[in-house]
Amino acid sequence: MAKEEILLVYDKQCPVCDNYCRMVRIRETVGNLKLVDAREGSTVMGEITARGWDIDQGMVLKMGDQLYYGTDAIHALALISRRSGIFNRFNYWMFKSRTLSRIFYPVLRFFRNLLLKLLRRTKINNLDLDNNARF
Repeated sequence: MAKEEILLVYDKQCPVCDNYCRMVRIRETVGNLKLVDAREGSTVMGEITARGWDIDQGMVLKMGDQLYYGTDAIHALALISRRSGIFNRFNYWMFKSRTLSRIFYPVLRFFRNLLLKLLRRTKINNLDLDNNARF
């Protein structure tokens, strides 16, 4: 029986996001995690945009037909993650609770956006908002 493909959609040009997504591991019993660069066209990016979600402000986790955005995505990812290794144990501890996720995720997103501003990265701007090209 084939394992479910679980998609994690993020901005690959963000060094913090890229490292985080490459380090996180999910339990094998849950499925196979596939990383999706939000800067490349994909069906899942169409679904994200149709929901009105700004990918520049949060990653998306897709499991089956269910999509999770931002705080909910990192919380769901923590719940399905392995507990082996320092990084994955810390990730689980930090985001296993919705309350902790709602506290930590916006803070981390603020520093991520600041880093991308300093690196002079452009936004993905999947919602085609005016004056929304740079961080």
